Amino acid sequence: MYYARVQTDDFDFELPIELVAQKPAERGASRMMALDRSGGSLEHRKVSDLPGLLGSGDLLLLNDTRVIPARLGARRPTGRVLELILLRRVTDDRWESLLRPSARARSGERLVLSDGGAAEPAESLGEGRWIVRFDPPLDLMRLDRIGEMPLPPYIERPEGAVDADRSDYQTVYAANPGAVAAPTAGLHFTEDLLEGVREAGAEIGFLTLHVGLGTFRPVQVEEVKDHEMHEEWYRFSEDAAAAVNGALDAGRRIVCVGTTSVRALEGALEVGEGRVRPGHGWTRIFITPGFEFRGVGAMLTNFHLPRSTLLMLVSAFAGREKTLTAYTEAIAERYRFFSYGDAMFIG
Repeated sequence: MYYARVQTDDFDFELPIELVAQKPAERGASRMMALDRSGGSLEHRKVSDLPGLLGSGDLLLLNDTRVIPARLGARRPTGRVLELILLRRVTDDRWESLLRPSARARSGERLVLSDGGAAEPAESLGEGRWIVRFDPPLDLMRLDRIGEMPLPPYIERPEGAVDADRSDYQTVYAANPGAVAAPTAGLHFTEDLLEGVREAGAEIGFLTLHVGLGTFRPVQVEEVKDHEMHEEWYRFSEDAAAAVNGALDAGRRIVCVGTTSVRALEGALEVGEGRVRPGHGWTRIFITPGFEFRGVGAMLTNFHLPRSTLLMLVSAFAGREKTLTAYTEAIAERYRFFSYGDAMFIG
C-alpha cells in the first residue's frame, strides 16, 4: 500500500559500541540534534532548547504509558533459570510472554518464581512467544514486588536492573501501566521542561500506547515489506481526540514525542480516515519510506538501532538520505545512542 521497494540493508550503519548509552544523563540535560527535513540543515542543541523550537499553537503529543516490571526469572526443577518477558495480560491468570531460551521451554512444565508462585508455559505462539499461566494469578501489585524493569539487551546489567532504573526508565508523566519498553524520547522531560513548553504557547496532549513487541522486534527479512509488525494497544481520551482534531482543523502543527506517539496518532488517523475517534484499539501500523503522514508535523525522538523499524519510521518522515546523514554526523560528534541516549528534533 505505502511501501517503497527498499531493503533492510538500506537502513544499516556502523555504530561504535562506546556510543551506546548505558546510563541516562541528568534528565533534561541531554544533547539534541535539530534536523530541518525540508532543507536538511543540522544544528547541535540541548533538550532544554525544545520550547524555543515550538510555535504558539503547536500541539505536543506525549505517550503517558507506564512501564511495568515485566522481566521475571523462572526456575526449572533442574535449577536452570529461564527468563520471562511479559508482553500483555490475556486473562486474569494468563499472560502472553517471551520465554528465553525458548528452545528449552516445555508445555505444562512448572516453573517457580521468586515468591514461590508457579509459571506454566501453556501454548507456544512461535518466535519465542508463549501463553503462560500463573498460579496464583499475576496482578500488577504482585508484579511490582517480584519483577524487574525490562531494559533492552544493549543496556548491560550483568546482575539485572538496578533500583535507579525503576525511575530512570520511566517518564515523569507515566500514568497508565502496560508497556514493556519505555517511550524513550519522553525520558528527557522534566516538569520544568513541560512548563517551558506551555510558556512557549504550545498545547500539551497525552495519548497512551503500550509499547510492546511491535516496537522492538528486530527486522530479520531482506525486504522491508516482508516484515510483520505485532499489534500494540493504544487509547485516545475524549480530550486528546478533541485536541488532535482541533489542531488538524486549524492547520496547527502536531509535534509527536517519540515514535510510539507517531504510531498511535497515524494508526488512529488511518482507522478514523483522517479523524481521531476517542476510545481504544490495536495498531500494527508499519511506517516506512513512502508512507503518507496524515497528522505528524514534527517529532522528537532518540537515535535508533540499525536496521530497526524505528529508524525506518524516522526515515519515512525525514527522508532516508537526510536521516542517515544526520546519524553520520551524530556519530562524528559523539552523540549517545538508544534508550538512555541523546535526542533528535525533526521539524
